[in-house]
Amino acid sequence: MALEITDANFEELVAKSDKPVLLDFWAEWCGPCRMVGPVVEELAKDYEGKAVVGKVNVDFNANVSAQFGVRNIPTILFFKGGQVVDKQVGAVPKSVLDAKLKALL
Repeated sequence: MALEITDANFEELVAKSDKPVLLDFWAEWCGPCRMVGPVVEELAKDYEGKAVVGKVNVDFNANVSAQFGVRNIPTILFFKGGQVVDKQVGAVPKSVLDAKLKALL
């Protein structure tokens, strides 16, 4: 299952992670986010132990969202060594996200 990333745990779970991180910025009311959600959950299972897969609810975590300039959702950021190395805005097929995450392993 994808981790719930918050303003409070971002530093520990994302910034300090020694594994690549896929972070899905979403909101309950966002239609395209609901399409991407199940894909993110599948990737969390596929990459268990190899990468961190998390979700940030932008309605409740304004600091992290603002820190990375997230203006449109869904936005998926890819981190390696605590730095953003790739970005995907909008709903895309699982294969696109899978390829981006695989490239960071």
